[in-house]
Amino acid sequence: MAKHGKRYRELRGLIERQKVYPVSDAAELVRKLATAKFDETIEAHFRLGIDPKKSDQNVRGTVALPHGTGRAVRVLAFTQGDKAADAEAAGADYVGAQELIDKVAGGWFEFDAVVATPDMMAAVGSKLGRVLGPRGLLPNPKAGTVGVDIGGIVRALKAGQIEFRSDKTGVVHAPIGKASFTPEALAENLVALRQALEAAKPDAAKGTYLRTVHLSSTMGPSVRVTV
Repeated sequence: MAKHGKRYRELRGLIERQKVYPVSDAAELVRKLATAKFDETIEAHFRLGIDPKKSDQNVRGTVALPHGTGRAVRVLAFTQGDKAADAEAAGADYVGAQELIDKVAGGWFEFDAVVATPDMMAAVGSKLGRVLGPRGLLPNPKAGTVGVDIGGIVRALKAGQIEFRSDKTGVVHAPIGKASFTPEALAENLVALRQALEAAKPDAAKGTYLRTVHLSSTMGPSVRVTV
């Protein structure tokens, strides 16, 4: 079992054991626990009442956080023709077709999100599926990263839209902002994420769906939040 350092133990002492905090109180407390010398990311962790081994109970979707994530997202858009101009106008950092596919296949990964128009997916999937897939970056219609309106997709990502998905333990981890955000902004982002998760509940999931929720900063301990 890993041992935590003195700083972490001191921060953990500020949290009342066994207490489940209201959203507003948890948002304020987790900011105080972010004492690193950089602007720590605040993450939400939802443990869901699903069976992650069953494909019909996997949870995946997107949500536009009202206050964004506080992070500049570098977007790569696989498209061509008039759609390439739309992607560039929307703020995509890199736009192209086969030449970009070859560049990524060669080991270039200076981007945070990947989007594509439907006409590009055959080429992208065949050559980059094994490269982008394990990194969670392969464009997917279910994740809202494939579509004809490439400009709208790019703008949404730049404005703070994030993708969420359950892991193999049935937990969803997602960023909801930075420690520099106000408690109100963090709370509103958390509520937006929770509502998106509720909307994405699989029909096959039975019993309590949202089991526990925790907030934590990059370097700080977690705070349990009321569901």
